Amino acid sequence: MDIDKDKILISHSPHLWKGFSTTKLMYMVVIALLLPMGAGIYFFGLSAVYIILASVITCFLTELAIKKFRKKQFVNDGSAVITGILFALVLPPRMPIWMVVVGAIFAIAVVKEAFGGLGHNIFNPALGGRAFLAVSFPQQMTTWVAPSGFNADAVTTATPLGQSFAHEGSKASLYWDMFIGNTGGSIGETSALLIILGGIFLLAFRIIEWRIPVFYIGTVALLSYVFGSDPLFSILAGGLMIGAFFMATDYVTSPTTSNGKIIFGVGLGLLTVLIRRFGALPEGVAYSILIMNAFTPLIDKYLKRKPFGFQKKEAA
Repeated sequence: MDIDKDKILISHSPHLWKGFSTTKLMYMVVIALLLPMGAGIYFFGLSAVYIILASVITCFLTELAIKKFRKKQFVNDGSAVITGILFALVLPPRMPIWMVVVGAIFAIAVVKEAFGGLGHNIFNPALGGRAFLAVSFPQQMTTWVAPSGFNADAVTTATPLGQSFAHEGSKASLYWDMFIGNTGGSIGETSALLIILGGIFLLAFRIIEWRIPVFYIGTVALLSYVFGSDPLFSILAGGLMIGAFFMATDYVTSPTTSNGKIIFGVGLGLLTVLIRRFGALPEGVAYSILIMNAFTPLIDKYLKRKPFGFQKKEAA
């Protein structure tokens, strides 16, 4: 069969699927993110609103300014909005706004645009921005407050993964609080319920595949059991859920093949458990995803599908 090579378009991800343009794919993700974002606003009030707005506006304006500076066409495809929302959702609820702005600029300018923009970045921009703030402002990035809704007063507390965390009540009530989001933590990571519903929305429309979140969460549960920890507590605590459904499944920074996604998910779970158990940080989701992002090109190289009829040239 003759193939007109001029009609074949080879491009970086995200790729078009089922009539969905890149812009439509991005705003479908935004719709799914409304669920954990709503939970964050409900539990942490106006401060969460201010952080989300500051992050989204900064990401959008930073990308617009850099495109103008590089004399590249700016396409409002929604990717900057997603980065802004995700970056806000992985921040503490009382983070100073100017630090949010600094981190959002870093996420877009350094982690995304310095590599060439959407489709060329190696690391997840939102998590890159979070890692930058974690080393720049460690105190503010580890100061947590208890959910207080729209009350102005805030009470500092530890997250469930913190050594000083204490819970009054039964284990079942702890699980329930962690499931609905009534615990300390980042703005969008506490409500496993709404994150899962958002993930189901993305799975139903095949915006994401099931392999990465299932193998990521499954590996964390299995290894937690092997190491003598509570598997249910391990998967409900911290940023595992939002990382598994919304960060690790990023089209650009995750493998393209099915087997590659399985390896990626298992690697994420292994790193998360090792960091949590043996590292200096109580949480390991952000760094495990960033580390596995670096392995994505290698995974794709060895697991990419061979074109039909492809024959390897023999050495002369």
